[in-house]
Amino acid sequence: MTSRFGAAVLRSYDSRFAVEEVILNTGPADGEILVRIAGCGMCRTDLAVRHSDGRSPLPVVLGHEGSGVVVETGGPHTGLSNGDHVVLSFDSCGHCRNCMNAAPAYCDSFASLNLFGGREEKAARLSDATGDDLAPRWFGQSSFAEYAVVPARNAVRVDPSLPIELLGPLGCGFLTGAGAVFNSFGAGPGDTIAFFGAGAVGLAAVMAAAASGAVTVAVDRHPERLALAERFGAIPLRAASADLPGRIRRLTDGGAQYALDTTASVQLINDALRALRPTGHLGLVARLRTALPLEPGALDRGRRISHICEGDAVPGLMIPRLTGLWQAGRFPFDELIRTYPLADINEAERDCDAGRVVKPVLLPAGRGR
Repeated sequence: MTSRFGAAVLRSYDSRFAVEEVILNTGPADGEILVRIAGCGMCRTDLAVRHSDGRSPLPVVLGHEGSGVVVETGGPHTGLSNGDHVVLSFDSCGHCRNCMNAAPAYCDSFASLNLFGGREEKAARLSDATGDDLAPRWFGQSSFAEYAVVPARNAVRVDPSLPIELLGPLGCGFLTGAGAVFNSFGAGPGDTIAFFGAGAVGLAAVMAAAASGAVTVAVDRHPERLALAERFGAIPLRAASADLPGRIRRLTDGGAQYALDTTASVQLINDALRALRPTGHLGLVARLRTALPLEPGALDRGRRISHICEGDAVPGLMIPRLTGLWQAGRFPFDELIRTYPLADINEAERDCDAGRVVKPVLLPAGRGR
């Protein structure tokens, strides 16, 4: 068992990440696996820990879009074997009402398992070189590291011919955007969808909408993001456009049937509602940090608004669907990725914050590009 390895540790909410040697105190228990991480996406949720008002425990190894190779299994019932290539997704209990109803993203224990402390019975899994405990694993993974111990139910086996180092974002960010289109909206040919925000989640949603045959409009303030959205099949619109809802209604023959907001902007959320046709559905994926005042009439005529978590996806079903679409040339998520060595994690965070990269992926044993 590998007990010492490199990992990026966040020690305070306003400090830089530090790549340190960490110690794995126990190997995989029954139902768990040890994975050698090939790559891990950096997600806005990782960086939001800095603004968690102390709720996310520190010091911690973050990272929840990991992918890699199984090197050890715990117990006989993981369903996985050494050498399997896997994509890691969010944690869930597996036995609450929502988990049993194929809705693991709405697990009764989602917040405690993924965001605020992990599984109590597996609390102290990692320590630093001095022996001090690190916070329980993040999203069941803590995959800004060379290795991670994860519940086997978090791991989805994938074709070993696929570029495993690039697949991690399929476990969260890309899954969320695509799942919103396929699952939450159930979009099909001829449907109209407006996307507000053309980051990793929004652009994954644009790709999924194109694969489903929907007509799409993408709204963003960055011209280069809009250029990507247009390349993937969307009509681009600047967020500052005059009468944005009216322009979308004209482009979608009376209003979009669906809209997806990834920005948490109060103004854009109201614009999205006003751009919907009667009975239209607006989905929100970003966490709101302020009150959400709605303009008069925004929810009239059957329009509705809901929060979408993890694209309403079952990872074991959605991830193979996305890799199949990629192999068919219909979900080119790799075009959104820039890779960085794990040692350059602070550069990746700066580039992500500045909008210079759509999806950073950290390579524990790679040079990046």
